[in-house]
Amino acid sequence: MPEHSDNVISELQAVLVGPADPHIVTLEARLRAAQLTADVSMLDTLIAENLLFTGPDGQLASKADDLAMHRSGAVRIRAHEPQELRIRRVGADVAVVALRAQLSVEANGALVMQGPVRYTRVWARESDVAWRVTAGPRNAAPGFPPRIRHPAPAPGVSPGQSTRPPLVEDAQVSHRCLWQGPPPQRANAHDGTAARP
Repeated sequence: MPEHSDNVISELQAVLVGPADPHIVTLEARLRAAQLTADVSMLDTLIAENLLFTGPDGQLASKADDLAMHRSGAVRIRAHEPQELRIRRVGADVAVVALRAQLSVEANGALVMQGPVRYTRVWARESDVAWRVTAGPRNAAPGFPPRIRHPAPAPGVSPGQSTRPPLVEDAQVSHRCLWQGPPPQRANAHDGTAARP
């Protein structure tokens, strides 16, 4: 970790609720720093090959998806301020982490999300003795949908013709803040027709 690692670790320890767990706190600090700096090499080290990550839109993301997002720079986490950290050990080789944080996220250079989110992460010690994130969802914090903004369309492209995936209109934001296809449809309770969420 960089020289400021003690400060990053201290920030997480300051919001820790429950028993101390220096090893997992250090892993969370390394992950946070890697997300903020788009350090793909560190993310590759910290994320399991078979990652199962669920965004609030229900879409699954893989390790390759996550690394590609950071590598391309299309989505950047600009702020990640921890507010509450809880750690529960499940045996010697698994830890479940619940982290509430204030995030600011940009997509294609425009602020698209700002607000509190809650991560649940499963850290597991794999056969090579390294701890890695193996699973988890990310959700808007209860009772507070994050503010979502659309970036301007590319020059010369009207909003209806944008070649970028559309941004989600509400708190159903994937961890990448971009849909990889059309939003799911749900049945309209009043007449049985499909309605966009």
